[in-house]
Amino acid sequence: RDGPRPGPGAGETETGRGRRYTGDKLTGDRLMAKVLLVEDNHMNSRLTEFVLERDGFTVVTSPNAEEAIEAARRDKPDLILMDIQLPGMDGLKATRILKQDERTTDVPIVAITAHAMGGDEERIMAAGCEGYISKPVNTWQLAETVKKYIRS
Repeated sequence: RDGPRPGPGAGETETGRGRRYTGDKLTGDRLMAKVLLVEDNHMNSRLTEFVLERDGFTVVTSPNAEEAIEAARRDKPDLILMDIQLPGMDGLKATRILKQDERTTDVPIVAITAHAMGGDEERIMAAGCEGYISKPVNTWQLAETVKKYIRS
C-alpha cells in the first residue's frame, strides 16, 4: 500500500479496473476469452467491441464474412458473434462454412440480427449457430450472454 503499485509482469496486461490478465485467465472472478465479432456496421462494431473489452474479453473484429472465416481459422476464438446481414457472403453461409471446417467446427457461433422474426430462429439454428442476440444489443447483459455461450 505504501508506494507505487508494481506494473504488469510477463504475460500480463493491466486493465482499467485494477485487475490483471495472466495467460487466458483473468485473476479475479472472470474468464478472459477471445471473441471474434463479425459486424459490417462500424458504429455497432465499435460499441460491441468497447462493451466486450470493458468486461474483460479480447475482441478481434471483422467487417465481412470472408475476412471472418480467415480470422476464425487464424485466431482460434472462443466464440464468434456473427452478424447475419453482411455485404457479399451472408453470416449464415459463413457459419455453415465454419461449422464444416475441422479447425473451427467446435467454436460456438452466436448470430446477431435485427431480423429475429418467426422462422428466423430455425434458420439461424439450422445454419449451425448456438443461438442469437437481437439488435439493438443490450450492452448491460452482453457479457453474461457471451459467457453463457462460451461455457456451454
